[in-house]
Amino acid sequence: MRGVKMSVFCLSVLLLMSLWAAPSVLAEEKPRYGGILRVALAADPPSLDMHQEQTFAVSQPMGAIYNNLIVFDPHNYPEVIGDLAKSWTVSNDHLTYTFTLHQGVKFHDGSELTSADVKASWDKIVSPPEGVISPRRMYYEAIKSIEAPDRHTVVFRLHHPSPSILSNLARPDTFIYAKKYLDQDPHYYKHHVMGTGPFKLKNLVRGSLIEMERNPDYWKKGLPYLDGITYFIIKETGARAKAIRADRVDAELRFLPPSEVEAIKAQLGEKVVVVSPQNIGNFGVTINVDKKPFDDERVRRALSLAIDRYDMAKTLRPITTLDAVGGMMNPGSKWSLSEEELQAFAGFGKDHAANLREAKRLMAEAGYPKGFNTVLTNRNIKLPYIDFGVYVISAWKKIGVEAEHKLEESATWSQTRVARDFEVLIDPYGGTTGDPDELLVRFTTGATGNHGRFSDPVVDGLFQQQAREMNEQKRIQLVRQIDKRLLEKVWRVQGLWTNRMEVRSARIRNYEPQPSHWSNRRFEDVWMAEK
Repeated sequence: MRGVKMSVFCLSVLLLMSLWAAPSVLAEEKPRYGGILRVALAADPPSLDMHQEQTFAVSQPMGAIYNNLIVFDPHNYPEVIGDLAKSWTVSNDHLTYTFTLHQGVKFHDGSELTSADVKASWDKIVSPPEGVISPRRMYYEAIKSIEAPDRHTVVFRLHHPSPSILSNLARPDTFIYAKKYLDQDPHYYKHHVMGTGPFKLKNLVRGSLIEMERNPDYWKKGLPYLDGITYFIIKETGARAKAIRADRVDAELRFLPPSEVEAIKAQLGEKVVVVSPQNIGNFGVTINVDKKPFDDERVRRALSLAIDRYDMAKTLRPITTLDAVGGMMNPGSKWSLSEEELQAFAGFGKDHAANLREAKRLMAEAGYPKGFNTVLTNRNIKLPYIDFGVYVISAWKKIGVEAEHKLEESATWSQTRVARDFEVLIDPYGGTTGDPDELLVRFTTGATGNHGRFSDPVVDGLFQQQAREMNEQKRIQLVRQIDKRLLEKVWRVQGLWTNRMEVRSARIRNYEPQPSHWSNRRFEDVWMAEK
């Protein structure tokens, strides 16, 4: 297993070295108009409204159709730059952010974008009308009001200073919609698209493809270079890898397992570029704490103790993107707990035999000496959902917990976790920046991402403190206290943090991946070199 890990590491280093050399080549190359970018997409979008959805199956293809207020610089992450916003100012007390918009921006129907559209879009995210889901409203609790004092000015007023407000406003899923369609129906964008972006929707065939064509009237003059983008919906991992090898698609922008990547590179050599950008995502098990026996902390601790995370990493790393053991914040970041600190918590100690003995003791003490039956709800995507679920089920068997593996289509699974219609759920979380406001808010009382609906006043208090703390070192200490509390109470059975290997044709130029596979999906200044 060590040899597999080392070969993947060496492959990544070599490929990253070749990528770093690319800018000097591109500096001598002029952009080329034309061509269709072909992308393999691992799932069907449950709807088209990114404001209401929580999946890459929407954020990846729809990202080319819309603009945002501000974005992460596609060529200099994590710098935040304007998109529809030409510029902005911040008040001395950090409570008022005033954005000046570009003029002359047109929606695809020819109507002009104004501040009213930006306000309506952000109001839908921050304060959604009745019946409208906003899974990311939890990131914006600091926002007090959004104002549009004139046609090209938008003002965000905050309840308190927020160290993360700009990075959260720059999230890739905050598309700007047309107010007139939202006024007609707040669910309009579930089934229709109308953006200001570089590409327009040409054709959508459920389960097959999403086809986009160049917007000839794009407000950023001279862009885009591509004639279009086609996303081919290919749910099976091996089939996506085969499509790249057979030159039926140009890229897989989410992730492929190392074994498939090595096979692609061995066959295509310099015709493909493979990179392993830092990724900010965790796969674990969300527990519905209102359902017995999961309201009992002893049971939750036993479920965590039963999993040997270090063996899981060795087993799943070669076939999935699951890679690293860590706490609630991504490993290696300035926020994360050390390996020594982690080992104090249930399931993170390296003596797995001792962990199993303690798990069985806790199960007996809780009244389940022979275990119990449950249902583990999961998404029917193999990489890494199903692989991870199979490992978890196998681990739980060792303490007498028999879990039925219930697989659901993406749309159904999304509804299940929002409606909380589960006992235990394979439930990933992640972010675009790795900021604590982004990653930890889902563990606070009433947060839209708190699918287990647990409530812990200690966590709530610490979270509110760190969300207002402008001193970074003090904030880090508060964040680590939250991490320890969540691991201690086992509100979630933490699994593994992800890595990802993004595979694309070497013909794709002027593109750099970002940590999140949701990010940098507009491709407005990307071009295809000639074959």
